Amino acid sequence: MSFRALTSQTELVKEGISHLGCPEYFGNALVAFKVLGVLVVVIPQVPKRVKEWAYAGLGLEFIFASISHGAVDGLGGQAFFPLIIFAIFAVSYVYYRKLNPIDL
Repeated sequence: MSFRALTSQTELVKEGISHLGCPEYFGNALVAFKVLGVLVVVIPQVPKRVKEWAYAGLGLEFIFASISHGAVDGLGGQAFFPLIIFAIFAVSYVYYRKLNPIDL
């Protein structure tokens, strides 16, 4: 995997972001926030409250990706794929909460 692929600098990703009507820098911001969010979720030393925010942010990203694809391309595979990833992510969150209860 090249650094360009990791930072969404491939032509295919740039084309997909512009197809949705977003500026090119938006893809870079999404990648940065996704990488930071995943690091927060997987690193055990991160405080639980920060993990909660990371789960929320990543969950919203998948929901809004589905809405964006649905609005531009209609209800097809592109619109449902982020929801599949969101469902897997939601299961991860449920088990995280079972293993690490938070006093609110």
